[in-house]
Amino acid sequence: MAPVMSLSRRPLSFILAAAALAWAGSPAQAASAVVTTPEVRAELTAQALQGVAPGQTVWLGLEIQHQPGWHTYWKNPGDSGLPSSLQWQLPAQVSAGEIAWPTPKKLPVGPLLNYGYEGRLLLPVPLKIGPGFAAATLPVRLHAEWLVCKEVCIPEQGDFALDVPAQAATVGSDAFATAFAALPQTVAAAQASARIVGTNLVVSVAGLPAAWQGRPIDFLPEAAGVIANAAAPEASWQGSTWNAKIAIDPQRSAGPAILPAVLSTPGQAAGVALQVKVESPWPPIAAAAPLPPITVAAANPAPPAPATAAAGGLALTLALALAGGLLLNLMPCVFPVLSLKVLSFAAHAHDRSKLVAGAVAYLVGVVLSFMALAGLLLALRAGGEQLGWGFQLQQPAVVAALALLFTLIGLNLAGVFDFGSLLPSSWASARARHPLVDSLLTGVLAVAVASPCTAPFMGASLGVAVTLPAAQALAVFAALGVGMALPMLLASLWPALADALPRPGPWMVHVRGLLAFPMFATVVWLVWVLGQQAGIDAAAALLATLVALAFVAWVLGSVFGRVARLGFSALALALFIGAVIWTLPLLHEGAAAATNAEAGWEPWSAARRAELTAQGRPVFVDFTAAWCVTCQVNKRTTLDRAEVRADFERHHVALLRADWTRRDPTIAAELARLGRSGVPVYALYRPGAAEPQVASEILSVGDIEDMLSRLP
Repeated sequence: MAPVMSLSRRPLSFILAAAALAWAGSPAQAASAVVTTPEVRAELTAQALQGVAPGQTVWLGLEIQHQPGWHTYWKNPGDSGLPSSLQWQLPAQVSAGEIAWPTPKKLPVGPLLNYGYEGRLLLPVPLKIGPGFAAATLPVRLHAEWLVCKEVCIPEQGDFALDVPAQAATVGSDAFATAFAALPQTVAAAQASARIVGTNLVVSVAGLPAAWQGRPIDFLPEAAGVIANAAAPEASWQGSTWNAKIAIDPQRSAGPAILPAVLSTPGQAAGVALQVKVESPWPPIAAAAPLPPITVAAANPAPPAPATAAAGGLALTLALALAGGLLLNLMPCVFPVLSLKVLSFAAHAHDRSKLVAGAVAYLVGVVLSFMALAGLLLALRAGGEQLGWGFQLQQPAVVAALALLFTLIGLNLAGVFDFGSLLPSSWASARARHPLVDSLLTGVLAVAVASPCTAPFMGASLGVAVTLPAAQALAVFAALGVGMALPMLLASLWPALADALPRPGPWMVHVRGLLAFPMFATVVWLVWVLGQQAGIDAAAALLATLVALAFVAWVLGSVFGRVARLGFSALALALFIGAVIWTLPLLHEGAAAATNAEAGWEPWSAARRAELTAQGRPVFVDFTAAWCVTCQVNKRTTLDRAEVRADFERHHVALLRADWTRRDPTIAAELARLGRSGVPVYALYRPGAAEPQVASEILSVGDIEDMLSRLP
């Protein structure tokens, strides 16, 4: 799993929250002593030289062997990164201490500086064995999380299991000796103090070992957010005293009276641990503009502080949203619902007041629905959920409910039954008195099925909208709704259009029946989406439920005697309830059914993408979903064409598909990094390039040729 984010200079506030979200949603791994990824080999190991007995100290360690060029982080990762964390499950009589961090090294990353480890690393942890322990073995379970970085950063995790024999000595890996030799040492004679001089921390350290004197020293603070890590200190020796002027971080988040730190010098594996006493008061903490972020792959991005759009930028975003709403009327998923509105439009074509009132009610329904859906999305994202636009169709239960609704509408249009005959007389008369409610609800239904269809200009606007303050974001979504409803409103205000329409008559009965078939076609699409999400069994169960629903509708719309009607109604209701009971458990299965990978395409992950680009191969990623009609059209008209596949092969482009049919926070995070909140998105990652090239949502062969022509 490898979502991508921009790492800022505030690692603990952004990255830690982001990684927690990513790891919280990732699948569990089977526990073993070793976990291997393309970047590291991690192993849980133990050292109990005197066995496991009350009063003894047993050492456990997570040994990480990094692949060349990759690294993980120290307790203070520096300007970006995340320290490794270990969560233990131990017997009640056994308690684990903190990680004994070996002395790290400096890891420069562009304008930033981090602290961490490369090559072979062991993170030792002491265990205290209590007086009640008397088992033959010590069962150890560990959930470890680490961030491993090269050009990209990948959050990884592992579940480890190890049983340590209690009666025999466990020698453990030789990495323990290396780790113990690299632990920062306390030197009794070393005395450290510091004072604030302007924007610098002036540090003086006396009593360092003789072998250190006169050599270059690295100052490694254990607390983050205090010094400017990447700024080169002005250091000098005065006899046996080391002095350094170290720049304070302009975005400092702490001002400790005692600053724990580690000094290191080349050629010495172990650093010197110090408690630096700051003898003068720290200046007030002032906010400062952050440095430009660098782009690396990491955990799900924590929501950044919302940026307020400038007047011109907001106006452009609103205009793009309005254009996107207009184009939504051309999306195939919207046609069936628009047909309902067109039928109503024709019925009232020569009653101008009803025509305009119905169009206004439709506009209100569309705009309010877009804003309500957007408000829910923004609220969930603010709460830490990684969701994107169209998230409602990532839920199989919602897809099934829409299939039931469209089946009912289709059966009603086909004349199988009449909604009015099913309602109590008071409800039916109220419906007749308030036809505007029908128009408003038609707008609600249109939004429910239209929102996953990302039209041109709409993807970028929505990506921007979810980062704006709530009021501005809702304004963007309202503009989207106005654009979608605007054609109906303009048509109702255009007298020539109404005069051109035929008078209401028997022809409307035939048109009504004809419009049932777009509804049934939509049901076919929804059943296919459900099959992609939850498997063939769930799709079959939903089809059975739809057949039972059709039987219920036929019974309710047929003329029977009293006894026959009761009998058929009871049978139909029993069949429908039985089908629902069969279907519901299948909708809530935790994972979608496995699908055969299409030829040439691999499942997307940031780890796989990073591995391929590290090998020098360009990578094309198709961010798609089964419920996205535009995605399926682009796939069949462009991506599946023989000449496009030949172009990919000629340029040695690796093909990855990020399937967002069911909710996936890692894909949501990568979309957010690309400035998008929905699919389709098409991105070409070039080796060595900081950012991918993103194509238009409406893909063409020319777009692919243009992207590939820029490759070396």
